[in-house]
Amino acid sequence: MKPIETTIKQKIKVLRGNEYFDDLTENMLKEIAEHMHLREYQRGDVMFWEGDPCDGLYIVEQGSAKIFKLSPQGRQYIVRILQEGDTFAEVPAFDKGTNPVNVEALESCRVWVINSLKLHELVMAHPAFAQKVLVNFGKMLRGMVRMVSEMAFYQVTHRLARLIAELPQEKSMPHWTQEQLAARLGTVREVVARALKEMERSGAIKMEDRRIQVADKEIFDQWMQ
Repeated sequence: MKPIETTIKQKIKVLRGNEYFDDLTENMLKEIAEHMHLREYQRGDVMFWEGDPCDGLYIVEQGSAKIFKLSPQGRQYIVRILQEGDTFAEVPAFDKGTNPVNVEALESCRVWVINSLKLHELVMAHPAFAQKVLVNFGKMLRGMVRMVSEMAFYQVTHRLARLIAELPQEKSMPHWTQEQLAARLGTVREVVARALKEMERSGAIKMEDRRIQVADKEIFDQWMQ
C-alpha cells in the first residue's frame, strides 16, 4: 500500500460523485475532505482482513478488487467484485465494529478512505445524511437476501447465467477466472466448467479470449429462469 498525494479539489470531486455525499454543502465537503486520503494497491495486495479494525469508508477511484470470505478449510467465497466508483466497508465504518470480510486488489488500483470518526459525526449532526446511510444499508440487505435465495433455490448453471448477466461486457474490464466464478457461486471450478460447457453447447454463450459473451439472448434468458 502506498499513500498518494492529492488536492482538496480532487477530494471534493470524488465526494460529489458519491451517493453518500453528493448533495452536501460545499463547506461540509471541504470539512470531510480534510479527513480522507488516497491509497494505491498492487494486484494481490490485501486492503484489510476479516477481524481487522476498520479505519474508514472506502471508495474505489481506479481498478478493481474482490470482497471475499474464507471458510475454516481455506475455501474462498467471493461476495462481490468492486469496480471504479464502488463504495465498501460501510458496515464497520458506521457500526464501529471490525471488518466482517476480506478485500484484495485484483489489479493495480487506487482507493479513497474517509475516516470513520468523521462519518459518525456526520450521522449525529445531519439527519439527511443518516437517512442516506439507512437507505444504502437497506439496498445491501436486499442484495444479500437475493444472493442467499439464489443459492438455496437455483442450480449452479442457472446461478451462473444470472451472474454472467451482471458481469461487465467491456473488453477493458478484467475477466473472471473459473476459480473466481466458482468462489462467487459457492461451488468448485469443475462444476463451473461443466456449466459453461453446457451453456456453450446450447448456443447461449460463446467463449472468446477466455471471456464469456452472450451469443443468443433468448436461449441465455431461458438459462436465467
